[in-house]
Amino acid sequence: MSAILSKVLQSMNIVVFHRLEDKTFQLLNSPPPWLEHFCGHQASVNEVVPVEGIFPFLDCFLEEAEEFWESKVSTPHRSGPWVDFTPHGEEIPLEAIALWEDDKPLLVLQDLGEEYYNEVVRLQGFRDGALNKESLEKEILSQTKQIRIREEEIAMKLLSAAGHRDHETAEHVRRIGLYAEVIAEALNWDKAATADIRIAAPMHDIGKIGIPDRVLLKPGKLTEEEFEEMKEHAAIGADMLSGTNIPLLNTASEIAMCHHEKWDGTGYPKGLSGKEIPESARITTIVDVYDALVHRRVYKEASSEETALKIMGQMVGKHFDPELYQVFLDNLDQIRNIKETYVEPSS
Repeated sequence: MSAILSKVLQSMNIVVFHRLEDKTFQLLNSPPPWLEHFCGHQASVNEVVPVEGIFPFLDCFLEEAEEFWESKVSTPHRSGPWVDFTPHGEEIPLEAIALWEDDKPLLVLQDLGEEYYNEVVRLQGFRDGALNKESLEKEILSQTKQIRIREEEIAMKLLSAAGHRDHETAEHVRRIGLYAEVIAEALNWDKAATADIRIAAPMHDIGKIGIPDRVLLKPGKLTEEEFEEMKEHAAIGADMLSGTNIPLLNTASEIAMCHHEKWDGTGYPKGLSGKEIPESARITTIVDVYDALVHRRVYKEASSEETALKIMGQMVGKHFDPELYQVFLDNLDQIRNIKETYVEPSS
């Protein structure tokens, strides 16, 4: 090694060894001062230095280095940084590199100096930033969850007030939301929209609060005129829930307006058809009919699930979106579990 290159390496706090056949190490350049702290003397060029035993970490790396040298791969093999202490307690950050160059196994040791500590500070800054970001994200998730809980409680209270004028039960409206959530998840809706429909779908009939008792509570069949009055609940509910920038209420408003629309365009209030009907409303329509069929009401007995599915099957392509109805069937086990969990009080 030339004297100039030796001096350059010394100035860079780098020391280079040639690993000899007897697995000892011959010094190839003028060593930097820090090596003396570990060797106990000022080593000279071409001196065989007892590297093993000086650095415990290096001893472990040399086992890897021997395999590397045997393979004669040209790509350097690095140990990664470690910190050692001189006999005087001075801290020195080091890194070892095994090389195969000019058919020679070489070992390079470098004092990483201030750059190492600067990198540690930089990485610690990234780590602290990541931890702060993670902590903030957790806090946001926690607050979002609490907001969702409050939104759901408010919605259920509103529906409870409306339920005093109707035959719907708290269990029915809760099931509708949970059924709709299952379908939305199966359709890969994002988490926020899925949570929205869980809370919004139960509000589909909230407009019935604006229907007169003589129509809403009439035990028998409605006249044509009364049915026209009843149909107004869709627009009333949509109007009650509209006029905000809150995604949840916007979803609830479109469901309230469109849950009586039919796939073939024969529904109300607008006579929408196919995918003109918002997907949220098409989902709610299917799960609402299912729940109404399989549960007892004051005006009818409950149908078996088998009977309900036969009836619903005849409505596909007319009342229901065929693709969404298939998603409903594909997730029927989850739907059924919800039905069996949130049972009517009389059950």
